[in-house]
Amino acid sequence: MNLFKKLVLAFAIGACFAPTVNAEMSIEITEGIESAMPIAIVPFASQGASLDVSSVVDSDLTRSGYFKTLSPQNMPAKPTSADGINFPSWQSIGQNYIVIGRVQPNGSAYNVEFQLFDVSNGSQLLGYRMTSSANDLRKTAHHISDMIYEKLLGKKGVFSGRIAYITSTRQGTQSNHKLIVADADGANAQAIATSIEPLMSPAWSPDAKRIAYVSFEYKTASVITQTLATGQRERVAEFPGINGAPAWSPDGSKLAVTLSKDGSPDIYILDLGSRNVTKLTKNRAIDTEPTWSPDGRNIVFTSDRGGKPQLYSVPVQGGEEKRITFSGSYNARASFSPDGKFITMVHGNGGDYRIGVMEVNSKSISVLTSGPLDESPSFAPNSDMVLYASRKGNTGYLSAVSINGRMQQRLVFDSSEVREPAWSPK
Repeated sequence: MNLFKKLVLAFAIGACFAPTVNAEMSIEITEGIESAMPIAIVPFASQGASLDVSSVVDSDLTRSGYFKTLSPQNMPAKPTSADGINFPSWQSIGQNYIVIGRVQPNGSAYNVEFQLFDVSNGSQLLGYRMTSSANDLRKTAHHISDMIYEKLLGKKGVFSGRIAYITSTRQGTQSNHKLIVADADGANAQAIATSIEPLMSPAWSPDAKRIAYVSFEYKTASVITQTLATGQRERVAEFPGINGAPAWSPDGSKLAVTLSKDGSPDIYILDLGSRNVTKLTKNRAIDTEPTWSPDGRNIVFTSDRGGKPQLYSVPVQGGEEKRITFSGSYNARASFSPDGKFITMVHGNGGDYRIGVMEVNSKSISVLTSGPLDESPSFAPNSDMVLYASRKGNTGYLSAVSINGRMQQRLVFDSSEVREPAWSPK
């Protein structure tokens, strides 16, 4: 195995494993919020729609862990209009909120409308009508979930977002690697790149229209950007040696990458317009896994210059490289929360690797997961959840955890090796 593959597997990936999880994904709540809100998503009145919109909304809200939805079989009635709601009957079974809706044909499209009510006083909290194509009904359902989530919790939902991840399967002596993009609930999974050589390090552009990743399909490591709508691919970095760990600048015009073209692995800034590269770090140690601060002023990266992997920060314009993590013998694979308040990382002690979150101002680290082999953390666009890969015993999977550690989900796959999840920024 060449130097780059060793670095990626033993250092850049961090925990030195690839979890075994499914290509078909299901989501299990492993720990929810004790004070989850009771809410009834009444089956929407629907005429010929190919998708049960209310079922998707119910699943979204349940999966968040913040809501306790009511089974339709336990509902006292199934109203489809406001005047059909008997609020005292819903109060009597402990429901705080009720959602009703309708899906009606409109030519080749559908009119989708819904209303959210406070059961305690019968007041309407939300009411929207929108037009959706048949193909976009699931997207519309996720949008409804986002609106309900934000109205009741005061923070943006992430149900309309997408995730990317790498899968690997083996047939005989040949491996097949895929870069998959799917809805946040695992639906609509599509392979946007396939290769018999390794694919790794997917990173979303700020507008969620492109993905950068590393590919060995040209027999050497290359950084590739791909436009999702068209499939257009560009090899943007293929220097001698290491080309890895791409991270987009907040404006989408540059990538921070790890290159070893001048010797040891260092952090470089690649201008996507001119293809010029600027060396940012200069050290004999391994510097890798860059991530941009949301304001675009600094880059945090992993370096073993102190003997063991820790996180360092350097101004994008160049300057002093400062160590920012001191707790634990291993801190790597940093990712900023979109609001800039937190950094998530792989936090290790004595071979036990967990997901940690550091508050940027205080530098205090909270450990969110139980390990022992958790890796590749990625923040949700609302800064409230972290997606990561994990493994326990012979079972591998993706998981998500809230930054307060109170809500945890397990994203279960089958028959594929799955790793390096990345949550889209929108």
